[in-house]
Amino acid sequence: MRTRLVEVSLAIAAASGFGATRTMAQSSANRVEAHVAAAKAAAGTDFGGVFNRLCAEAVPPATPAAPRPAAPRQAGPPPRSEWHAEPAKVFDNLYFLGQTEYSVWAVTTSAGIILVDAIFDYSVDDEVVGGLKKLGLDPATIKYVVISHGHSDHSGGAKYLQDRFNARVILTAADWDLLDKTTQTRPRRDMVAKDGQKLTLGGTTLTLYNTPGHTLGTISTLIPVTDHGTPHVAASWGGTAFNWMGNRAAYITPDRPDRFWFETYSASARRFKDITAQAGADVIIANHTVFDGSKTKLPALERRKPGERHPYVIGTEGVQRYLTVVDECAQAGLARVP
Repeated sequence: MRTRLVEVSLAIAAASGFGATRTMAQSSANRVEAHVAAAKAAAGTDFGGVFNRLCAEAVPPATPAAPRPAAPRQAGPPPRSEWHAEPAKVFDNLYFLGQTEYSVWAVTTSAGIILVDAIFDYSVDDEVVGGLKKLGLDPATIKYVVISHGHSDHSGGAKYLQDRFNARVILTAADWDLLDKTTQTRPRRDMVAKDGQKLTLGGTTLTLYNTPGHTLGTISTLIPVTDHGTPHVAASWGGTAFNWMGNRAAYITPDRPDRFWFETYSASARRFKDITAQAGADVIIANHTVFDGSKTKLPALERRKPGERHPYVIGTEGVQRYLTVVDECAQAGLARVP
């Protein structure tokens, strides 16, 4: 009889444990679903590009898509026809100089030009140097190049600009270290960005913030701009994708598991959301054209008639929603990891 009671007790305990585990799994799934729903609601019809990319990375499908055969990789850079984009004047003092998928932003001042990002080494001369000339601007007046983070699609052209125009290159200490670990073309170590640093040139001041997550040293920037003299504040979110979900070897370590990266990213998004609110930022720009809607906003800007709303001016509420999207997707990823 005693043996039977023990067996029954063990069975009840096992069932309770299984029930608790199932309840925890359901609770986690519910939290994931709630964060994805919050991100989707914040994205609305404006920020589908960033929502679709981030929440899909944070919550991969249960059944991954079958891998496609890799296309043969050609030697050297891709053909110009695959990446070239025309430059554009976006605000009185802000210009787009990027490729079809990657952005460079040029801030003009009375004392020269500040660039935010430098794309690839193979495209920087065509898009940045050639683009400035097409717009009637002198690339020899480039004074600073702020690199949002140390990946080659944003930092690859920095050495060229440093060598040719003696431009000062700015990264955080963490991303200077990141560059040192790569084999890509990289600039000489130059200026080290500090959190909250003011970068002033010719009466125009950019403010740089360390927003780790995409990399440990990602820089997000506030840029004062004007549209026919009307002032606005542009917020540049420096790094967007959850790269640790795909490039595990470069990110995941015992002391920096998935939880570390999602928590770090989310904390940065929330902090920058507060910073942009205090600054009254009403414009969002990114270093990938799909994230900030540049693929549609640049053509819309070209068609804009006098008196029509500027396509990049989305209001303070719009900037807050954008940063809510990236935070909620990070929170969704966090809810599903141990």
